[in-house]
Amino acid sequence: MSFKKRLAWRARQPRSVERTAFIPWLRNRGSLTARLQAKGSFTVRLLRQGLAMPTLDEAIALGIKRNQLAWIREVALFCDGQPVVFAHTVLPYRPRGALTRWFERLGSRSLGAVLFSHHGFSRGALKNKRLDRRHALFQPAIEAMQLGTAAPSTLWARRSLFVFRSQSVLVTEVFSPALRVDQTKP
Repeated sequence: MSFKKRLAWRARQPRSVERTAFIPWLRNRGSLTARLQAKGSFTVRLLRQGLAMPTLDEAIALGIKRNQLAWIREVALFCDGQPVVFAHTVLPYRPRGALTRWFERLGSRSLGAVLFSHHGFSRGALKNKRLDRRHALFQPAIEAMQLGTAAPSTLWARRSLFVFRSQSVLVTEVFSPALRVDQTKP
């Protein structure tokens, strides 16, 4: 597989049994936070937040230089005490604005609660990708979702860009295999 193909996130992926089980999660444009809250007791665990370098595919998606610092936030989203989503968010360091202030104060609250409660945000296209061990987010997702020795060789993820005034934030959500089983609930 070429380097360019490995970086690509796509709106549509080839059909597979594995992907079909995740389609309701990959394509839903609503709030993932609200959807998980509807399933059960919802909590957020902050894993990491601070200035760091984005990955190459993140820098490309945000239109910034690869070596430009950005705010990186990683959380595990829990439903009924089980980690079911690893969320990785990238906010460019410049320009600074309201989104930067909100981002700095989130703590263990969900970014989705901010994004979907404020009418000033617009959401770009949802793109998805099957991550494997070569992707920078694969191992952090395995650890955040506590998959350990039961870890699959691939994980499904979706990504979208949110824009608020002059700022953009890239949100990537990696889904646990536990979500694959339950396709009938919201």
